Amino acid sequence: MARAPREHDPRITVIQQELFNEKRSKVDKYRELVIGQPGLWPLLRYELVTMFASWVPGALGLFLRSKLYPLVLGRVGRNVVFGVNVTLRHPHKIQIGDNVVIDDQCCLDAKGIDNQGLLIGNGVFVGRNTILSCKNGDIIIEDHANIGFNCEIFSASRVRVGKSILMAAYTYLVGGDHLYDRVDIPVLEQGRTARGIDVGDGVWLGTHVVVTDGSTIGRDAIIGAGAVVVGEVPEFAIAAGIPAKVMRDRRDNAPESGSAVSKPQAASRKP
Repeated sequence: MARAPREHDPRITVIQQELFNEKRSKVDKYRELVIGQPGLWPLLRYELVTMFASWVPGALGLFLRSKLYPLVLGRVGRNVVFGVNVTLRHPHKIQIGDNVVIDDQCCLDAKGIDNQGLLIGNGVFVGRNTILSCKNGDIIIEDHANIGFNCEIFSASRVRVGKSILMAAYTYLVGGDHLYDRVDIPVLEQGRTARGIDVGDGVWLGTHVVVTDGSTIGRDAIIGAGAVVVGEVPEFAIAAGIPAKVMRDRRDNAPESGSAVSKPQAASRKP
């Protein structure tokens, strides 16, 4: 069961704090950031799998990854394709359904202390160079979602991407934010908040769309290219602009079911 969205949480840290903690060894830092499990065997298993499979090109690489990646991932369904140099972080918290394509150079990052991680449904396509990044949050991508090239989904709470969505290239879902009330210290040092994002089934997000933390997009809505979504977009709406504003409802003036057939039939009965 997903956790409730949260406001400021000290566990949502910045990368510098994770990397430059002098109290831990380099191996411990690496294990915490990348492996996410204690013990020597998870570390060795991950290193061996990535060393022998992640970089291998062509059909041989596809075959090796299909056989070896399930050894480190939480769950992998049937007929899953992994491209070259896919980055895996906290792989035991990554679950992938059937008939999924993870294209070249993607990053699947389920990192967190007590999160559930990354769940990818059946029939999902994740385009090249896309980053799915948990920061102690959860990302749920439901069945038949199509995520374009160079996208990023970031979650410090819970981000859900609905069924059969179409996400164009360079789209960014920002499931977290920074505190900025104080002016005596940098924003980077003021902590973070996270309320989550929910994108409904059948949504189309145009290229370069940004969806901000706390936003919801109703089912079958369309967001125009370059728009910035702040707040709620109703179902079946067409929205565009910065911030995104509803232009019209897709159901307005939509042709009635069967109308394209009934009119020619009526015409054919004329003398």
